[in-house]
Amino acid sequence: MTYESLIFDIDGTLWDSRALVAEGYNLQLRKEGLDSLCVDAERLRPLFGKVMTDIADELFPHIPGPERYPLMERCMLTENRYLQENPCKIGYPGVRETLEALAKTHRLFIVSNAQKGYPELCIEKLGLQSCIQAHLCFGDTGTSKGQTILQLMEREQITSCAYIGDTQGDYEATVEAGVPFFWAAYGFGVPEGYDRKLDAIGDLLNL
Repeated sequence: MTYESLIFDIDGTLWDSRALVAEGYNLQLRKEGLDSLCVDAERLRPLFGKVMTDIADELFPHIPGPERYPLMERCMLTENRYLQENPCKIGYPGVRETLEALAKTHRLFIVSNAQKGYPELCIEKLGLQSCIQAHLCFGDTGTSKGQTILQLMEREQITSCAYIGDTQGDYEATVEAGVPFFWAAYGFGVPEGYDRKLDAIGDLLNL
């Protein structure tokens, strides 16, 4: 089947930002005297792909809700600033070349569970400005990834597409949105189902 558009996840699909995100979170946590809550890349691995409220629930379960989510927001703002200042040489091999080739025949988009500003950072740091036509994230919609995919499809008048992601949550989002799921098997998760398996991003060129 030929797809008019392709929609990409970010973390575990286009790049691996876990170490840098952990460093950004930790800068804020240390600033607030919460050194005991500092994290590392492996702690974040199973959390990537989840919405910020779920990540906060996992990382800060003993902090009351009214304080927990604002803390998560502050950590993510510091993370965004930290990534902006970092060269972010964390893209998977062949990402830019693959998307540049795909952009000649498809419309390319991003849907992520990230905060506002994160998709823009990824696009800028990986040099994808000429490839990605639009993006939408949890920070924009405040809803599930499946609904965010549907909102993007409606807004951009996408008639047929596949979603490329790496986690169980990505798979569930495609089920909710009713679109095919291409599993980035080089990423962070092992979903219970998929339509196509990618051992490297460049495999998209052979489909």
